Amino acid sequence: MTELTVSRHFVEAALSGARRQGYDTDAMLRRAGIAPELLRIEKARVNSQQYSRLMQVIWAEMADEFMGMGSRRCRPGTFATMCALVIDSPTLGEVFERAYQFSRLFDPTICMRLEQTGDQARLVAVIEGDIDDPTCFLRESLLVIWHRLGSWLIGQPVELTGATFDYPRPPHGDEYRHIFHCPLAFEAADIGLSFDARFLAAPVIRDRPEMHQFLKTSPADLLSRPDESNTYTGQIRALIGRDLSQPLPDFEWIAAELHTSPQTLRRRLKQENTSFQEIKDLLRRDLAIYLLSREDLPINDIAHRVGFTEPSTFHRAFKKWTGVTPGAYREGERDAGLKPDSASS
Repeated sequence: MTELTVSRHFVEAALSGARRQGYDTDAMLRRAGIAPELLRIEKARVNSQQYSRLMQVIWAEMADEFMGMGSRRCRPGTFATMCALVIDSPTLGEVFERAYQFSRLFDPTICMRLEQTGDQARLVAVIEGDIDDPTCFLRESLLVIWHRLGSWLIGQPVELTGATFDYPRPPHGDEYRHIFHCPLAFEAADIGLSFDARFLAAPVIRDRPEMHQFLKTSPADLLSRPDESNTYTGQIRALIGRDLSQPLPDFEWIAAELHTSPQTLRRRLKQENTSFQEIKDLLRRDLAIYLLSREDLPINDIAHRVGFTEPSTFHRAFKKWTGVTPGAYREGERDAGLKPDSASS
């Protein structure tokens, strides 16, 4: 599977609280293997391993799992303690109930509350006190972490039917399509996620040893590496693979492999806020960014590896994706004393 990438916006947003409090954010970036110079490129992206390390660095440096954005400090270990409390829950519904009760022990509360009406369930954000979250990052993270934690505990992604936000669509709103894979509504009455209530009865399949391993890199990995195995987007990415130098499979073949018709698959992808062409384009973009971190690879070879027969076509496409040429992007990744990240996927 090609290494997923994370937008520069989310890197800057994650650091915003630390920056306001006077921390050396360039040093934090370097500790995570990210060149601060890279962030001068407006459309820059980092790979998911770099982003996961950055989140861990921020939490450790600030001793605050809310990263300086909450109405109070969330001391390190709070998330792990919540996980230890919910791991013995029999079902997902019980997980969310226990997590809410645990979070209510802290004042002011910042958590998610489970609501159910008929066959629909919702996780609704409960955010008390004055938060310092101008980029919406704390609120986005709250939704993502609770949703993906629940999905991990039951061993299957909880398919979302909708996501609501009580603020206007932010400038980075287009990124939400690839985070939530469901219809989005801004300027709504609340912040929440909707899903079929049948998921609440799903049994928790993880045990304490698995949770212990999971907590070594979470919740950072929950923010950087979504489990898309149950989305059509993720399944298509997996079917295409990472050898993009060969002709890619056509849409009809993909639909047949997924045991559906092309018409149904197009409709499903539209519900997930994407298209087959966009999936292919983003695969090429993410692989190109990953390969550019390997300085031993000539740019013309990278062009071939990501499926371009003409280097000039690759240069144009890459500039459309990131705003700069491949050469300029590679320069941005270089930093004194910093070796480019060599993460594999």
